[in-house]
Amino acid sequence: MIATTERLGSYLQASRQAAPNPICAIDTEADSLHRYRESLCLIQFADRNHAVLIDPLAIDDLSPLGEYLSIATVWMHGADYDMTMLKRQFGNPPAVVYDTQIGARLLGVRRFGLGDLVSHYFGVDLSKSSQKADWGKRPLSPLMIEYALNDVHYLLEMGDKIVAALQENGRYPWFLESCLAARQRVLARDDTKEENWRVQGSGKLAPYGLACLRALWLWRDGEAKTWDRPSFMVAPNRQLLEWSIALDARKSITPPSHYRPDRLKRFHAALAKAEQLNESEWPERAPSTRRKRDREFDQKIDALISTREQVATQLDIEGSLIASRAALESLVEGDAQPADLLLNWQRECLGL
Repeated sequence: MIATTERLGSYLQASRQAAPNPICAIDTEADSLHRYRESLCLIQFADRNHAVLIDPLAIDDLSPLGEYLSIATVWMHGADYDMTMLKRQFGNPPAVVYDTQIGARLLGVRRFGLGDLVSHYFGVDLSKSSQKADWGKRPLSPLMIEYALNDVHYLLEMGDKIVAALQENGRYPWFLESCLAARQRVLARDDTKEENWRVQGSGKLAPYGLACLRALWLWRDGEAKTWDRPSFMVAPNRQLLEWSIALDARKSITPPSHYRPDRLKRFHAALAKAEQLNESEWPERAPSTRRKRDREFDQKIDALISTREQVATQLDIEGSLIASRAALESLVEGDAQPADLLLNWQRECLGL
């Protein structure tokens, strides 16, 4: 475990001296299942020679790692989350990110979790025992250490195997373009959502129901913050939505019996505040994205999907990799141009 800035700097310097064009594997662990505000708790790092754990909870200054990642080629698996965590830490994701999951899917692999790929390429079954562990606790148990190191131990060699197969199949340019696009999505994403209380399924609510949902979400957020636990431990989104649907229909709701008296008091106060709002203060419903369908629209969609599936079958990959149904509907509707939604290789596959 690297736990000081000085040791981190010297380790990375030695790694760069061994390989002037640095290449590494990275994974991260956070405490989102155990704390209110998610924080980066562990960074797993591997180069061609060693795998180590880096402790961001102990290290005051992680800038040596940020500098290293700004010039390195970094292999990850399912990189979106890890790139997001590193972007929060350093302001940017690593300069070049290659994703073993993207590469495997472009080769037609249908089971592409890390454990699935390690089994596929190396015949090794990884333990999932620490998948939901509290990574903010110290010291880490031997099982947690083994689990964490295994997340990066196989990635570089796996990347070599995937690249070789992609080049043999003529799909390596697809891989490069897909990885670059994934990095750009993380770079462009705004992590500060103003209306994150609009949980999935809230589009069915009328304005009063939305006012109740917003009040309940803010109540839950306050409870979770005070308790320093993830908000789902107070009440999951599904529960907030069920309560809001009932309130929208002017029905009464009953909170769980295990809530403490002070939590119940704040719960009822939040709903009372929502009830006192004027109609002008109720949130507006989000604009509907549901499309008006007719025979011509359906025929065009069916034709595109048929083309997509024929190509996917020939390539032995999933059709959704070439284009999602939502993207195809946007194209038929005229909401976007192919270059706005699809990568070069995807457009070529569809003849667009």
